[in-house]
Amino acid sequence: MAASTASRLSPPRFHVSPRSPHPPLRRSRFSPVRAAKLEAVLSIGTHLIPHPRKAASGGEDAFFANSDAGGVFAIADGVSGWAEKDVNPALFSRELMRNSSNFLNDEEVNGDPQILLMKAHAATSSIGSATVIIAVLEKSGTLKIASVGDCGLKVIRKGQVMFSISPQEHYFDCPYQISSEAAGQTYQDALVCSVNLMDGDMIVSGSDGLFDNIFDQEIISTISESSGVDEAAKALAELARKHSVDVTFDSPYSMEARSKGFDVPWWKKLLGAKLIGGKMDDITVVVAQVKTVAVPDEGGDIEEQKGNEQGIAVAVASAEHSEE
Repeated sequence: MAASTASRLSPPRFHVSPRSPHPPLRRSRFSPVRAAKLEAVLSIGTHLIPHPRKAASGGEDAFFANSDAGGVFAIADGVSGWAEKDVNPALFSRELMRNSSNFLNDEEVNGDPQILLMKAHAATSSIGSATVIIAVLEKSGTLKIASVGDCGLKVIRKGQVMFSISPQEHYFDCPYQISSEAAGQTYQDALVCSVNLMDGDMIVSGSDGLFDNIFDQEIISTISESSGVDEAAKALAELARKHSVDVTFDSPYSMEARSKGFDVPWWKKLLGAKLIGGKMDDITVVVAQVKTVAVPDEGGDIEEQKGNEQGIAVAVASAEHSEE
């Protein structure tokens, strides 16, 4: 009987699955995946080279840059004509920039560069005047700009200048300027504009000492050859400085002067001469690169995303201990 029962018991069977051509998936160290939102920020580099004759005093340009909450930068170019009235032109531009930095987080300003300019100007007590530009990057990627005068700003994308602001002038070599005097311009006269930026876009801004002495193609090539924003700002400033003291360089400034009717005497023209040369000046350069970061909706560390030109797939993973 026992033997009969044993005969009905089937031997154990072992099922072997066919070998998969794909290796088994390992458990990720990052789990689970949480949704995240994109925010734009600026990586900012700066460089200032004073006018050769003003090097001891530091020149009359002033600027500030702050990468917090997206990013903001500003440049003020003190108007040198005040020196003829025994007024140091640097005092006004420096105080204006100091006040701009102080009011940056003011509730009324709320990221508006024109309102920031209004409050900074109202708080400036120094005598003088300056051209000025303020640019604020919103987290959405929109760059908001307020500019009075001839400080410049260009946006470079894929090796091309895709955005540029125009100078404001009363006439050649006499720009609009924020002033301590009632006759000057105010925040209401500012050129106000905005531009939507992408990850990887480069912003080049500066006083007229930069843009009077360097062409767009030189800016593009210098940017492309630089390893970072600090190196790019320094390289652009040094190139502009080199051109500014070159009496044989046909600069943007000399070309514009000729177009406005300023040139050598007629008898020199008969000999083939023309007005050329760079323009010596204080040179301030700001170079900023737009980067995109992903911020987890539920908090946590910020993970920088290396996005491509088509956009960025956003997912932030929370780290956990791996099981070995």
